[in-house]
Amino acid sequence: MEIHKRNRLSTLAIVILNYNGIKWFKKFLQKVIDYSPNSTIYIIDNASTDDSVSFLRENFPSVIIIQNAINLGYAGGYNQGLKSVTEDIYCLLNSDVEVTENWTAPILSLFVENEHIAAIQPKILSYKEKDKFEFAGAGGGFIDNLGYPFCRGRIFFDLEIDSGQYDGNQEIFWATGACFFVRKKDFWECNGFDSDFFAHMEEIDLCWRLKNNRKIIYYCGKSTVYHVGGGTLDPYNPHKTYLNFRNNLLMLIKNLPTHKLLWIFPLRLMLDGLAGFDFIFSNGWKYCWAIIRAHFSVYYMLPKYLKKRKAGIPNYFEKKYIVLQYFIKKRKKYSLLK
Repeated sequence: MEIHKRNRLSTLAIVILNYNGIKWFKKFLQKVIDYSPNSTIYIIDNASTDDSVSFLRENFPSVIIIQNAINLGYAGGYNQGLKSVTEDIYCLLNSDVEVTENWTAPILSLFVENEHIAAIQPKILSYKEKDKFEFAGAGGGFIDNLGYPFCRGRIFFDLEIDSGQYDGNQEIFWATGACFFVRKKDFWECNGFDSDFFAHMEEIDLCWRLKNNRKIIYYCGKSTVYHVGGGTLDPYNPHKTYLNFRNNLLMLIKNLPTHKLLWIFPLRLMLDGLAGFDFIFSNGWKYCWAIIRAHFSVYYMLPKYLKKRKAGIPNYFEKKYIVLQYFIKKRKKYSLLK
């Protein structure tokens, strides 16, 4: 009886953060509406300069539009816009995602079954190659003992073919921000995303803090969406490299236990230096410079982030030394990791 009562009270908001994404609304928004029954669709506009808002008002009058005065990035944009969303469960959905029929039902069932589950992601496949997992989230996210994020279905740059190997439901370390279901109460109990991240890895940081609050993060293999990727920021943009390297280090400063941070942080700085040296030859000097800028930004923000520290439990790490296994031992599938 209690489960049924909880289920009736749970309401779902599909919330899409937009910045100049009119082409994605033309391509994907109608399916979101058609395949998301008993939910409310919100668009948080991050001060777009295209015709997104007028297009939405003219063509999708049922969608609720929330307008931010300036572009606050992914983290700040959602933090600001979600203050106006009243539903019990948020689905934070990228505008460049194609949803499928019945995509929300299995996820909502998981929330009903276990009240300790705070966040869930579906299976994320590539829109461009629909038999492959997509970079952002794939079959559920984990983190290794040096703080490198990786996924089932995606280790660094290698994507697996989807052969049903991750069709089940499983607890994970982090859920992707490309399609991120989270309970409203848990989101705000952790004060939402870290707005200083602006974009990239803010969802991993939030999941880490949720786990520190004894909450559970889950992957639902019975729900599938297709992600284009790079819908707002080109995946080959050096600024993306800058944000990823900077935010990963900031996340470690915030969340690692002290005895781990003291040796992991300097080791990561050295490994980042090696990555930057490699980028000079493989991607060009501007990508190396992005890493250098990221490090100087971390040094500048260090006093602020030391104050944000709330060191977590030390036993979250799924696999050991992903860099060694991937680049040296050539283990490029999750099932091969030792």
